[in-house]
Amino acid sequence: MDWFPLYNTIRIALIATVFTFFIGIFTAYYVAKLPRLLKGVLDCILTLPLVLPPTVIGFFLLKTIGVNGPVGKFLLAFNGTKLTMTWYASILAVIIVTFPPMYRTTRSSFEAFDKNLIYAGKTLGLSNTFIFWRIFIPGCKDGLLAGVVLAFARGLGEYGATSMVSGYTPGRTATISTTVYQMWREGNDELAYKWVFINLAISFVVLVALNLFEKRAETRRR
Repeated sequence: MDWFPLYNTIRIALIATVFTFFIGIFTAYYVAKLPRLLKGVLDCILTLPLVLPPTVIGFFLLKTIGVNGPVGKFLLAFNGTKLTMTWYASILAVIIVTFPPMYRTTRSSFEAFDKNLIYAGKTLGLSNTFIFWRIFIPGCKDGLLAGVVLAFARGLGEYGATSMVSGYTPGRTATISTTVYQMWREGNDELAYKWVFINLAISFVVLVALNLFEKRAETRRR
């Protein structure tokens, strides 16, 4: 049994989650400080991938990073790089798909944070950078961890957008989701079931971890 789809799926989800984490916390931090009207407009825009079909996201990505898209055409002419039909194209798709849950979870955690701790830090002469990384982020870590787990879980199961930008190439771009679909198309139900059960096992572990984070956060609030 070729284990590349498992390795590739975890690799894509992990790399995308790292990018989503930093993009999500900085976006949530600055959006949370905006006026209510502007915050509402940005919320709608930033969480749009949450309700869009993944294939629509994949379509827009193809029109952007494909060989005829503005980014893809520029990179192809600049250094001959082709983004589509590669495993790292899936990273871009997963970042877009996993950003909304990370952003929403993080922003809620930021807004629930006791701002008096920030004011106290400023009174003591602490820098904004120190307050952000040593007081603010640790104080919101339960929400951040929940967001990371959600983003990672979403990345593991992504199919629509990744299949459009990366396709299915054994040993190169195959993921668990695309492999299940390909095995079904080929009539290889036995192998498809194996990958389905592997995906179920990973998803179960991730959800258990999420529940533990939520219970710990609830215990601390009490």
